[in-house]
Order: sequence, then C-alpha cells, then structure tokens
Amino acid sequence: MYFYTRCLTALSLMPVIVAGVLQAATVFSPDGAIAVQVQVKSMPAPYATGERLYYAATFNEQPLLLDSPFGLEFKGMPALGENLSIVDTKQASFSGEWSPVCGTQSKIVNAYNELRLTLEETSGAKRRLQFFVRIFDDGLAFRYGIPEQAAVSEFVLTKESSEFHFPGDPTCWIGAYPSFRTHQETEYSKKKLSEAKPGEIIACPLLLQLPHAWAALTEADLDDWAGLYFTRHGSAANAVVSLVSPRIDQPTAAVISKAPRLSPWRVMMIGEKPGDLIESNIIVNLAKPCEIKDTSWITPGISAWDIWWSGNYGPDYNGELKMDNASMKYFIDLAADMGWEYQLVDWTWYGPPFDPAKPFGSAANPATSILRQRPDIDIPELVTYAAAKHVKILIWLDNYHCDAEMEQAFPLYEKWGVAGVKVDFMARDDQQMVNFYHRLVKLAAKHHLVVDFHGAYKPTGFRRTYPNLITREGVLGNEYNKWSDRVTPTHNVTLPFTRMLCGPMDYTPGGFINKTPETFKVVGDDTPAPQVMTTRAQQLAMFVVYESPLQVACDSPYNYRTSPAGTEFLKAVPTTWDDTKVLDGYPGESIVIARRAGDEWFLGGMSNEQARRVSIDLGFLGAGQWQAHIFADADDAAQRPEKLAISNISVTAHETLTLDMAGSGGAAIQFTKVK
Repeated sequence: MYFYTRCLTALSLMPVIVAGVLQAATVFSPDGAIAVQVQVKSMPAPYATGERLYYAATFNEQPLLLDSPFGLEFKGMPALGENLSIVDTKQASFSGEWSPVCGTQSKIVNAYNELRLTLEETSGAKRRLQFFVRIFDDGLAFRYGIPEQAAVSEFVLTKESSEFHFPGDPTCWIGAYPSFRTHQETEYSKKKLSEAKPGEIIACPLLLQLPHAWAALTEADLDDWAGLYFTRHGSAANAVVSLVSPRIDQPTAAVISKAPRLSPWRVMMIGEKPGDLIESNIIVNLAKPCEIKDTSWITPGISAWDIWWSGNYGPDYNGELKMDNASMKYFIDLAADMGWEYQLVDWTWYGPPFDPAKPFGSAANPATSILRQRPDIDIPELVTYAAAKHVKILIWLDNYHCDAEMEQAFPLYEKWGVAGVKVDFMARDDQQMVNFYHRLVKLAAKHHLVVDFHGAYKPTGFRRTYPNLITREGVLGNEYNKWSDRVTPTHNVTLPFTRMLCGPMDYTPGGFINKTPETFKVVGDDTPAPQVMTTRAQQLAMFVVYESPLQVACDSPYNYRTSPAGTEFLKAVPTTWDDTKVLDGYPGESIVIARRAGDEWFLGGMSNEQARRVSIDLGFLGAGQWQAHIFADADDAAQRPEKLAISNISVTAHETLTLDMAGSGGAAIQFTKVK
C-alpha cells in the first residue's frame, strides 16, 4: 500500500458577516457542483424554536437539502442545539490519493473542502459545540465535536436529532426494522417519503430519488458511539430525523463518554444517477487511514462453505455429510479444484454454541468453549491438509464465546495456522457492541486473522483502518432461501443501490439449484437442499455485482462438480478490483456493473422478474481487441433457469454489446485482451 497527500491553501467559501459576527457560510465541493450553506437563524414550525444552526445543500444549483437543524439531548443537563451563535470558524482543504488493500478500486482519490465551526450557547452555561462540514465531489458529511470545557466533561447522550428536510416528496427505498436489536437483514421497499410512518426505524442507507439527483443517507467512522438509523419526522412529511441505538445495559442512554469527543460522520452520498452512488468512495474517505503496517497476509478470495447452507447431501461419507474432518476435506478438495483461496468450517466445530436453556442465539453454551474442538474435528489437521492444496481455513465463532475467550483463542488459532474467523449473532450496534467489533478486529490483526462478521451491522468504513475486516453480512442473502421466499430477483437488484452502498456484503452467492419464482420451494420433506429463485446466470453475475473481497460460494461440491459450465466462470472471477464502472441500472429493476482486475474486465448483469434487453457501451475496455467469454441465460431459461448459453465473441471498445436477460436472469462476462 502507498499513498500521498497534498494540502491545498484555498477554499471555496462564501461567508456572510454582520457586525463582525459570522452569520452564514457556504462551502463548495472541489468541482463546485455541491454547495452546503450553514446559518444561525430562527425558523417557523415545524422547526424547533430559538436560534439554531441550519444546514442546507444544493446540487448543480438545484435544492437538495432544505434548511435542517440538529439537537443533542443528554442525561442530567439541558439539550444542546438551541440559542447558538457562531464564535469561531476555520477552513481546510485536502487532496490526496491512497490505495486500499482490497476493494473496488486500486487507487482512491480523496479530495474535499471543509468548514469547521465553533458554536456557543448565548445563555445558561454557554456550552460550546463544534460542527464540521466536509464536502466531496460525491457527497457531503457533517459531524459534531464536544470540546473539553468546564461545563461538559463526562456526558451521557440520550438522543441525537439530526434532521434532513428534502424538497417535495422524494421516492425512497426504505429498509425497516421492528427494533434496534437486529441482524440488519431486510428488504428495501420503494415508497414516497410521506408514506413512511413516524417512529418507524429506518435502516442505513436510506436511498432517495429527487427530481434532479440521487442521494443516500448513512454514516462513516463509527467508533465508540451508537449506530445510526432514521425515522420520518413527526410533523414534516418531507423530512427524516436521526436515531441512535440505545445501549443494552442502559436503554435510556445511547453514548457514555467524556469530552473531548467527535461523533461519527453523518453522510449524504450524492450523484446524478443511482450508479454514481455505487461508485462513491466517500465512506472510506471519511474513515481513518490504515493502521496495519504489514498487510501482505490479508488475502481476498472465494471460499467453499460447508453444510450449514448446503445441507447434509452429496457423496456418501459414512451415510451423510456432517461436521467431521472427512466431510470438511470434501469441501477443501472443492476449493482446491476451483482454485479458491478458502474453506469455511462453520458452526458446531466446537460443539453446540448456544445455551439450550435460553432463546436460540442469545447466550453462550456454558458446556462448550472456542478453545476446544469436538472429538470428530481437528482444525490443525485440516489446516495442514488444506495448505498442501493451497487452501486456507476459516472458522466460525459465536460472539458470546468470543467476547469472553478471544484473548486466549486468537493466539491459539494463529498457532494452528487458521487464516480467519467468521463471527456471528451480534444483532446489535449499540456503543458496547461497536466497541466489541473494534476490539475483536484489532486483536485479530495482531494474530494475522481476517474477519467476516455475520449477524452484523452495516459497514461504516472501518475496513480502511483495519483491512483484515474483509467483509460482513448485514444483508438478506442467499441463506434465507432455506426457510423463506424473501430473496426475490427484485430484492437482488435492489441491494446494489441500498445495502451495498455502505460497503462489502457477504451475500453468499452461487446457488446452483435454480428455480423460477413460481417453482421455488423452501427446504422441506420434498426439497432436501436449498433452491434459489434466479437463473444460473444471475447467480454467476452476483460474483461481479456484489462487492465482497471474500465471496463465500454457498452451494455444495456435488452441485458445482456436476455443473462444469457454470464453474468455469467461478474459477476465473476475482474478488478484489482495480476499477469499477456502473454501466446501467435502476433500483429494483436491473443492474449492470463492469469491474477490472489487472488486464481483464468482468461484467455482471442482473434483472428482476421481468425479461429485458440492455445495450452496453464497451468504451470502458480501452484500446485493442478483446475476447468476451459470455455466460448468459439460455433461450429457454425462463422455463429451465439452470441452463446457460455460453459463447465467445471478439469485441472492441467501439462496439455496443446487447444483453438479453431472462426474467430473474442475468449475464456474466469475462473480457480478455488478445491484442
């Protein structure tokens, strides 16, 4: 990894000063397209009373965010937000470039203008508050700072009310949760913002379509703080208000801390097209730089996955596949044959993880330990067997045993030669759980372990700071096909524009028992193995479309070995990229993405339940002649979704390629330069 930085001396800032006091200021993005104005003033209902700081934004000189205030509430002292004045202002600019360990681009430009305000109450204790606004070409962000001062030392934040007022009634894609205790695995429903219910817990990101722009609200640099959500404003149907997750030990508190403190960034991604948001790097640019000096051991790749998803079926190993070394070697052999980097040994390798006397997944089993293996599993022996075949071993852990035992377990796993851990069932993002994530990832880095969080909250950029955090779930993915019909083609083509905006998602693609939405069945007496309600071509396309430096292929060795046509693509596709171009798409309808790895380009196209023809400009390829190795839906894929039409054609960047995708279908293409 390398990076360089260059500080700029000029800032596009337009201040308004009356009687020597700054009343308002406008700061622009480096390209001038985004402008944010901050101003202290009073506003009528539905706004709160008193002199408050309001922020507003335009994009290409059109309103994007109307005047919006904030408020912070604390235990044992008055709320902070009213009767404020600006007492100091600073300006800053930055432009640089850095290289992530793995991701969607090999070089990321980080350029912004920033306004830093110090606010002071005009009465009472005259507490001070900092407000930072940072503007990039692909969005804006703001955060709060509580400086060290006599009036505020230790504090308990009970509520944050950052408001976002939009012009008109934007169309939104909303993921909703029944509570803050969630695995963050949900669909995103298309509706008008006014149709959302005040009090409803809305997921990050919140995607919005405005008349002249697209935007998404989320957060970045979440550290020792509570996770962010939104709800519709109680009296303004065109606005949302932030919510933060309450602590599990003190439900009336969200953040317990002391000054000086900075909040996470509140982020608005902005673009002219929905695909612009997918290409955005604003979240990682707002995160802290990498803190791991030697990252050479962090390896992206594809993993085979054992019986947790694919079930007890396949070749006869003493009657069935099960959690034992013989069965795990069967999956290791698949990974070796495919050229994949990993095999994931999932749950129960150390015995039943959860307390049988309590609700499932809510507490550790006191009879088991992540320091001990069950009698029929030998992880060091599996590591040795896999290493001889150039495969690494990942192991599953529950978070409860991790919390208690990881200081002893992680050095042990390093001694065993384990490459990484999948940690599961957190289902929270309160301040305590956020701190658990950070403690675990840092300890894992110390012992050269990559991390995959499941039952997880959405990414907030920490993968830049600790790139051994290689992926996470927090997504309604293929696993749900075992017991539900929720993973629809519409859902699949909504995810790139919603959950994936936050960062990598371990969807676990690659289901090879392909059905139509009409013939799909969940696992039962007449359906022994999980099915997917998409064509095979769509499952292949997911390996390109869905960002995840660790892709966990969900199906069994038997299904892959008996489907050589599809596995040809899975032997070739990488999981980390040098460049990404979103070529076409609309949330819930379709998506086409091209990604480059070295000298090759890969393309993934996916459609909802409707068949569609998409014309793709191949200009992204660059000069020369290219061979396109195409895995598309067969002509009868609507009836036989497992069928592929495989072809090779010669193309150049001056041509247009037509993709015919069946309903619930897709296409996956490998472009190789020939001259």
